[in-house]
Amino acid sequence: MDGLLIDPESAVAPFEQLRQHILEQVSSGSLAAGAKLPTVRRLADDLGLAANTVAKAYRELETAGIIETRGRAGSFISAQGDVVEQSGQRAARDYADSIRKLGIDADTALAWAQAALRS
Repeated sequence: MDGLLIDPESAVAPFEQLRQHILEQVSSGSLAAGAKLPTVRRLADDLGLAANTVAKAYRELETAGIIETRGRAGSFISAQGDVVEQSGQRAARDYADSIRKLGIDADTALAWAQAALRS
């Protein structure tokens, strides 16, 4: 998770700092629909937090509909907005996944997508 630092001296609880950081990344588009989040244990280790602290942040985000947990597959960013926006976000994620699997660079893929949207 890019740029995430938990300030142990902050009056804001560590789980809340983590929750806010994920919300900010979703709002800014840094974390797109379908993005896989680190496991609770891995993120706790990376941040020097207790696993229960990360789990609490994830639970609150899941309750708010920001993330979804798919059992053993892990936790992912949920599509946001109305039904049309959610479908568009899922389509964009599917396209990005397909492009990565094909080994095509992002600039080329974006050019193709823009051309397709204009036609």
